[in-house]
Amino acid sequence: MSCFESSKFLKNPQVMNQVVLQKACDELGWKYEIRNNELIVLNANQKENLRGEYLLKVKGDTVTYNSYYMKNAKEFVSELQGVFYKLNVCYAKETILKEFEGVGFTFKRDYDFVATEEQVEQFFMVGISRIENEDEKRVEIKFTILNDGTVVTDSNYIPEDIHKLADEAMQKIDGAFGSQRREGFEIIRKEVPEKYLTKSYCTVNNKIKAKH
Repeated sequence: MSCFESSKFLKNPQVMNQVVLQKACDELGWKYEIRNNELIVLNANQKENLRGEYLLKVKGDTVTYNSYYMKNAKEFVSELQGVFYKLNVCYAKETILKEFEGVGFTFKRDYDFVATEEQVEQFFMVGISRIENEDEKRVEIKFTILNDGTVVTDSNYIPEDIHKLADEAMQKIDGAFGSQRREGFEIIRKEVPEKYLTKSYCTVNNKIKAKH
């Protein structure tokens, strides 16, 4: 996580955190079982009868999809794509909440947000700096979740102590998504306003720059 940054998390469909996946399935009302440390999704409210087969299973953090149904009729694959998109959106939100709340951030709704076909969720994670002489202690990092589960973040000025906590959470989200954001591709730096040039902020190489 950096000050004045926009970044994008693209989920690897072969990676899921079991703890977060359980919460996502509970939220969606999906039926699953845990057998021999594998989480097996048996029903995702899809129209098609799976005839007792699993939809997906996760061992460790590695996902296996039911290959028979994945290569079946186009209509069914299209339906399952819609099902998995719902899962990815829910999984994305649960992942963000788990990792940011885990380092002390709190959730804030975006009451002005109106969902669209592409952007389905938007909210803020709020952190409070404990640096005594910091004059902008409150930080809001915006998260937008797209309809396929892609997460877009947006940040402005972040004090050093909050920056370190956000870094920790973002690295764990990368792990849960199986992603690796790249500078200049998924990570885009914004122009730093002049008033912040003499305050601590992240440089391009993601290092803290001390106040002058």
